[in-house]
Amino acid sequence: MNSGGSIDRSLRALAAAMMVLCAAAAQAQERFSLFVPSAQPTVERLVKLARIQDNDVVVDLGSGDGRIVLTAARDNPKIRGWGVDINETLVRQSNEAAQKQGVADRVTFYHRNVFDADIRDVTVINMWLFPELMRLLRPKILAEARPGTRVLTHLFDMGSWQADEWDKEAGSAVGLWIVPARVEGYWTWQYALNGIAFTHDAILEQRFQMAEGVTRAGNRRGILQNVKLRGEDFSFTVEMTLDGVGLTRHEFAGKVNGDQIKGTVKVSMPDGRNVQLPWMARRTTTTAYFRPTGVDTK
Repeated sequence: MNSGGSIDRSLRALAAAMMVLCAAAAQAQERFSLFVPSAQPTVERLVKLARIQDNDVVVDLGSGDGRIVLTAARDNPKIRGWGVDINETLVRQSNEAAQKQGVADRVTFYHRNVFDADIRDVTVINMWLFPELMRLLRPKILAEARPGTRVLTHLFDMGSWQADEWDKEAGSAVGLWIVPARVEGYWTWQYALNGIAFTHDAILEQRFQMAEGVTRAGNRRGILQNVKLRGEDFSFTVEMTLDGVGLTRHEFAGKVNGDQIKGTVKVSMPDGRNVQLPWMARRTTTTAYFRPTGVDTK
């Protein structure tokens, strides 16, 4: 396993050769990446892009010599960190470095397979592995890491999971991905306007942090527009006619917490008024979106 680093032309050739080796061994049960020491300027860029905060838990999957986690711990005395690597010698050397740098009370390295790492409580994940291995880790990250977890890597991408941010200014790219909340499925919520109660039944589709959807209130339907999903933060707009109210514009914004979304909705009314209401949506196993509509056009 390996951490981020600055790759020149010769190293690119070496990386390509190693990927050929890995492809030739595709029937093997385990994947590995050649360890290449991280260039410290690249490490600094990764730490900066992660926007490390107090109480973060920073990990490195394939920690190599440990310098990414060690750098983050030196920069902020209020964070904790750990790393895992398949190379027992590198793990021992990393723990020795943590002792020498005075951060061993907050930083530990383990001799462990990256697929066995427990990432449920981490807030920042670093990894710089061959693309095949990062693709194999992608389902684990999306399934186990909490929404809002920051994932960082150098040079290689995460396949069809598009980065939320790239830093390409120093000649070699470092990327940031934000683990999204899971919003796909059926949702429902209620509110009242002009003394009339409305129930929305919505259907959301999702691929990574990209989401889209539709909603129904009574026999009226609308498309979710301007959908934004960043970690647990979720927002969208809907323009639709509501019976007894008229044409309205809704601006929804809230935080996803499992099977619930809590926030506010601002409704622009036909008379020019803006009404702000609490918004709480809950995930359901069935939906009224498909119930018969009829032919009444009133």
